Amino acid sequence: MAKLVSKTYGEALFDIAMEERRGEEFLEEVEVIRKVLAQNPQFHDMMLHPGIPKQEKERIVEEVFRGRVDDEMTGFLLLIVQKERYGQLEEIFQYFIDKMKEEQGIGVAYVTTAMEVNGEQKEEIRRKLLQTTSYRKMEMHYAVDPGLIGGMVIRIKDRVVDSSIRSKLNDLTKQLLEIQLV
Repeated sequence: MAKLVSKTYGEALFDIAMEERRGEEFLEEVEVIRKVLAQNPQFHDMMLHPGIPKQEKERIVEEVFRGRVDDEMTGFLLLIVQKERYGQLEEIFQYFIDKMKEEQGIGVAYVTTAMEVNGEQKEEIRRKLLQTTSYRKMEMHYAVDPGLIGGMVIRIKDRVVDSSIRSKLNDLTKQLLEIQLV
């Protein structure tokens, strides 16, 4: 359900940005709003508090955001509060950001390796991903998981390429268990 909500509202925000040809502006505002909200967790708690009436929350959104962000963005935030979807705001914004990056030809890759990779290796991985995908740019995120033993796991959107030693050992184990000894 939460995924459907984030997709519906994120898609609506994306459509508005594209209609008005202001995708970059909206993207910047979303990033700023996310940063401000992350720095003020008490605001988030207040907006989710069941004891505060919806009209009061709308007034607070008006006071905080009107004149500081675009009127369309303030209107969007008011809609989120009116429809009682503030709890999904982070997911909605993330969907919008992902959609904008896709529109701009920017891929987001999550690379997990068994050990830390150096700058040259990171550049080689980025270059290979650009060659094998249709993206013009790659936003890279790296993590280390010693449990992989060796190799790497790369995730872009919902696609995963697992070339880790752990994965290969697991496959080999399954194959050996399937062999029947006579």
